Amino acid sequence: MGQPAALSGLRPEQFVDDHFGLPTVRDIFAELEKPGRDPRPGFKTAAFADGVEYIKDLKPGMMLEGTVTNVAAFGAFVDVGVHQDGLVHVSQLADKCVKDPHEVVKAGDIVRVRVTEVDIARKRIGLSMRKEGGAQAHGAGGARGPKDRPAQTKANPKQSGPRGGAAGPRTPDAGGALGAALRDAMKGR
Repeated sequence: MGQPAALSGLRPEQFVDDHFGLPTVRDIFAELEKPGRDPRPGFKTAAFADGVEYIKDLKPGMMLEGTVTNVAAFGAFVDVGVHQDGLVHVSQLADKCVKDPHEVVKAGDIVRVRVTEVDIARKRIGLSMRKEGGAQAHGAGGARGPKDRPAQTKANPKQSGPRGGAAGPRTPDAGGALGAALRDAMKGR
């Protein structure tokens, strides 16, 4: 093993029998020339942070490397080496809008994440893959602030309220067919 000179003196044809054909014997010779060679591609694993072994060791703002263990419609679960996977919500997977988490990550991917929250009592870890200082997520529940609202269109004088233009009570003739049906139903009470 590991001595090509010794193998070069042997002929593979001498070792062919009913069980092993010439191609098999040649493969064995090739393996004996380079023992221990692994034909599989290299396997990369996440480098877990030193000193971070338990959920209590995590602090918001920490940058960690982890392995995606599962991808769901609402986000991806990432193993960061603390015996509890953290969740990267779909809104935190990238700095752009992500509709399907499978477009961004798949199980087995090595990713960099930032700890956003740690709930030790419920064993929940919130993670983000957004760039630090990048676009911020909308508030809790996806609520949008006044700057995020779409521009209102020209007001319809028959409509009132937050979407329809001037504030104030609705006029009796407003509402179209649905309004008329409701008024008729109210009269019949």
